[in-house]
Amino acid sequence: MTSPFSAVKITDDVWWVGAIDWNIRDFHGYVTKRGSTYNAYLIMADKITLIDTVKAPFREEMLARIASVVDPGKIAYIVSNHSEMDHSGCLAEVIKAVDPEKVFASPVGAKSLKEILTVDREITGVKDAETLSLGNRSLTFMETRMLHWPDSMFTYLNEERILFSQDAFGMHYASLERFDDEVDPAILAYEAATYYANILLPYSPLVLKLLEKVTAAGLDFRIIAPDHGPIWRKDIGGIIERYGKWAAQKPSEKAVVVYGTMWHSTEKMARAISEGLSKGGLNVKLMSMSEVHRSDVMYEILGAGAIAVGSSTLNNNMLPMMADVMTYMKGLKPKNLLGAAFGSFGWSGEAVKQLEQLLAEMKVESAGGGISVRNVPDGAILARCYELGLTMADKVRSRL
Repeated sequence: MTSPFSAVKITDDVWWVGAIDWNIRDFHGYVTKRGSTYNAYLIMADKITLIDTVKAPFREEMLARIASVVDPGKIAYIVSNHSEMDHSGCLAEVIKAVDPEKVFASPVGAKSLKEILTVDREITGVKDAETLSLGNRSLTFMETRMLHWPDSMFTYLNEERILFSQDAFGMHYASLERFDDEVDPAILAYEAATYYANILLPYSPLVLKLLEKVTAAGLDFRIIAPDHGPIWRKDIGGIIERYGKWAAQKPSEKAVVVYGTMWHSTEKMARAISEGLSKGGLNVKLMSMSEVHRSDVMYEILGAGAIAVGSSTLNNNMLPMMADVMTYMKGLKPKNLLGAAFGSFGWSGEAVKQLEQLLAEMKVESAGGGISVRNVPDGAILARCYELGLTMADKVRSRL
């Protein structure tokens, strides 16, 4: 029986042979509402080369797509740009099935693959700027350490001007459409930003250096082929420009108010702060952690100028939902934010101080002392919350 899985042609000599994961909804705590893809690429050169593999459960799908182009046993080289399991999970089994002449990875990747997988094969480490001949084609490797693992690297197919960018320039989006010009631009914009905010944001200084390095190398991209999501063949300049913007983390006239509430007292304070922020000229996103996911919060924070965080006090602590999002946010290291904390309590009231401490640890500039109220906020407290919003708005606008 003929397999339903076939390769997708990128150029005359390059094919997409990855897999589509329609059902995944969580990726390391990042909600993937639209699923994902695990992209792998086949180069039909004199030395037939496979760039990356896929998550272990999708091995047969990938091999079927390869078989629609060529007998997998004819693959001479395999290149692993990134050893994370969604790209290397089936690598050991593929090596056994294909028996390639050589397997390549970055020097750190070669070590990592041995530690992660049971690979009965020598992994050849390739250095930054090293070139590999495929006969009638050639690859150039570029180390991209900590973007977003120590082993990460790019692979550039010189003759075709294709950059295989592993996790950079990707997104979690399951689709039978393989190219950016086949997907709704609004979806592309949202999913690319969400991906950056939830995965690459803490490495923004390295992203800026990488963009400078790529520019200095004079690489001319005709296609960017990431390991997740659509392949960029139309808006290449646009996605590179957006990465530069996101990495710079310049604040904008936008504020995000994030809160957890028990009996709506903290919610009333959040709404009053939001009104002040809006009156002060900022665009405001009000987010209850009872209704939104932590990764949605990070999408909204990307490029914002201010954040106000609020929580009721429960058992001498902030609410678990706020502890969750604050821990997640702290790990992603957003920069250039102005912040404030607020909340209500019944008898002990530790939540606001805990939130202020976390904001300080994140190096968020304080907009002033937090507002904490016992039980239900009255008109005077709500007026203070409104004034806090106005003050934050003025400070944000003065920093732009």
